Amino acid sequence: METSITFLGSTKPSLSSLAPSSNVLHRRLRRVFPVPALKLKKVSVLPRISHRNCLIRAQCSDGLGPVEDDGFVLEDVPHLTNFLPDLPSYPNPLKESQAYAIVKRTFVSSEDVVAQNIVVQKGSKRGVHFRRAGPRERVYFRSDEVKASIVTCGGLCPGINTVIREIVCGLYNMYGVTNILGIEGGYRGFYSKNTMTLTPKVVNDIHKRGGTFLQTSRGGHDTAKIVDNIQDRGINQVYIIGGDGTQKGAEKIYQEVERRGLQVAVSGIPKTIDNDIAVNTAVSVLLAYVDLWSVILLRVAYGNINLSVGFIAMIATLANRDVDCCLIPESPFFLEGKGGLFEFIEQRLKENRHMVIVIAEGAGQDYVSQSMRASETKDASGNRLLLDVGLWLTQQIKDHFTNVRKMTINMKYIDPTYMIRAIPSNASDNVYCTLLAQSAVHGAMAGYSGFTVGPVNSRHAYIPISRVTEVTNTVKLTDRMWARLLASTNQPSFLTGEGALQNVIDMETQEKIDQMKISSI
Repeated sequence: METSITFLGSTKPSLSSLAPSSNVLHRRLRRVFPVPALKLKKVSVLPRISHRNCLIRAQCSDGLGPVEDDGFVLEDVPHLTNFLPDLPSYPNPLKESQAYAIVKRTFVSSEDVVAQNIVVQKGSKRGVHFRRAGPRERVYFRSDEVKASIVTCGGLCPGINTVIREIVCGLYNMYGVTNILGIEGGYRGFYSKNTMTLTPKVVNDIHKRGGTFLQTSRGGHDTAKIVDNIQDRGINQVYIIGGDGTQKGAEKIYQEVERRGLQVAVSGIPKTIDNDIAVNTAVSVLLAYVDLWSVILLRVAYGNINLSVGFIAMIATLANRDVDCCLIPESPFFLEGKGGLFEFIEQRLKENRHMVIVIAEGAGQDYVSQSMRASETKDASGNRLLLDVGLWLTQQIKDHFTNVRKMTINMKYIDPTYMIRAIPSNASDNVYCTLLAQSAVHGAMAGYSGFTVGPVNSRHAYIPISRVTEVTNTVKLTDRMWARLLASTNQPSFLTGEGALQNVIDMETQEKIDQMKISSI
């Protein structure tokens, strides 16, 4: 059996952060690819395509026929040695750590990967994999030479303070790093000289508070000025906590750092209330509001969740059986005619004499913009500013039932936006945030850069920042999770009916779009 390896998009074709000899690579390959009697046939290195697409593919052959491609793809993250090949490495200080003294396997092997897809069929290709997160045996920073910085950008979200705390404590307690700066007020804090020194004592109890200890802002990203400041201050590790817009900025910072040839590890920590570190907390808080309204409402209750995608709206609806209808931006709806929302509301009122509707902020934006004749605008971070669909839909329901159906209804409207965003994280999310923070610290110390950390099939992995900012993560209408919600609420799908012609989804197109997304649902 022979194997040929083709490396795409890396100037250092290595499965580990070091450049191994062919014998070492041979031994490692035998552990990665479970095939008998592997013999290294050929290693071909292609020109560096882009740090955005650092892929490693494996092919095996028994020598009797054409090369067989088993479909294994490692979507790798950049490493400092890609552009600083002579960078020295050091033994990981965790070897002497009391906390890790009883751990049987302290370090993550360079061959440990996490599969993107775990549901496969016989004969399926092995598919895309990501590097498993965790401490490596060798690090590329001396602890006494590390000068780290932490910044939070964008909107608020439960768990930000927990991430800040655990990055500081992880650097201090695991690696002996004592020089840590907090950048205040978002990206502009880099060049506005707004900083504070962070120690375990300073951040000791910040996880009990909502918001962000370092303050935040939207916009203010100036790549050149930020990297100039990083270089002037001697910062060599940057931890950037934020959502899609923030991570796109982190990618630009990494690119500029690489262009200048600086030994600076750039790590992104995902912060979004839509589908990352705050799902459990946000859902539990939202459930409290749904529970409250389902008890006190006599006719129609309407709750508005201030979100641009429908994950939390969907999960909260599934977790609370008092919700009658959930409207999300991924599933277009219509108001009038057979099969429309008005018909469903009237039907449910006649049956139960009350109703609870949960709606995500991004839902119905086309209706609202047409009604208000509003043009699309963006905030300082470049995000689309969404119109208030809650107030609009509330008025539409009132007008229809009062003027058209001549029915008396009592509507209540609540917008719990920052009552969800600005609270401390709960126990589950605190644990999750700790894993994110510690994984980011391990990755930066190991010399990885231009990466973000997140769970892939319940295992934390290092993912290229460019990968997570390619598309917005959305609810897949073709997945079973949305079908479960429809079965739970018994609400219409809004895909058929008199008013649905302009909203009917081309299911083949939807399927193609869905396959491009990464979903943890």
